[in-house]
Amino acid sequence: MSDTLLSIRDFSVAYDVDPPVRAVNDVTLDLQRGEILGLAGESGCGKTTLAYGVQRLLKAPAVITSGSVLFHDASGETIDINALDPEQMLRFRWDKISMVFQGAMNALNPVATIGSQLADVFEVHRPSMSSSERRAAVVELLEIVKVGGQRIRSYPHELSGGMRQRVMIAMALALRPQLMVMDEPTTALDVLVQREILRQISELRREFGFSVIFITHDLPLLLEISDRIAIMRDGEIVELDTAERIWTDPQNEYTQTLLSSFPRLTGEKGVVVR
Repeated sequence: MSDTLLSIRDFSVAYDVDPPVRAVNDVTLDLQRGEILGLAGESGCGKTTLAYGVQRLLKAPAVITSGSVLFHDASGETIDINALDPEQMLRFRWDKISMVFQGAMNALNPVATIGSQLADVFEVHRPSMSSSERRAAVVELLEIVKVGGQRIRSYPHELSGGMRQRVMIAMALALRPQLMVMDEPTTALDVLVQREILRQISELRREFGFSVIFITHDLPLLLEISDRIAIMRDGEIVELDTAERIWTDPQNEYTQTLLSSFPRLTGEKGVVVR
């Protein structure tokens, strides 16, 4: 079986406005099984549009104009995501690929308990499960992400921001997907909680073996967590390499500029040092 999980080829997305805006330009990218691939770039460079497009989550006026996305399932089957009909796509999402959306920790229903919202995932995608089996699965998820099974009856406002984000990670992990896409999952969290979430993502990845596409403008964060990093600018991948080589020997001028934009804790005052 190939080590490649996701193959993106010549993928483009445009916004059908006047004049049209090309948001993603001929992106070609492979994601390996079990790896964390960081996707970095400034706001508006097309990171989120690419992630949404790959999962067919785009809404008008965004349109996929070209390219293919192939998912190489662990069973050996190759799935052409663009060819799936709506019902097939509904079954595919969350089961094979899940997503932690930008600002997701504020997306929980404020009048429903954490437990009922997690149980909804199983009710929709695993309808054969009994209510007791769903409850046991929800408790297990909350324990896995270190929120605690006792929180099953809690409402979102009773949890901290970090705990709500852990609940969203639990929801994305519920069906044991092979790929988890995370769009700025730690942006609204303080530094200490951010580090705890990152540590947990790494631990869960090692335990369950899923791949991660981690989207952020925070390049130093990606250097810490990623196996490889893709640098995106104006809808294109301008550099793709291991995290180590991106840090020690960046080839693209834009990558060098991004790295130089983050101040060091040491060095002469007033001078940005790499």
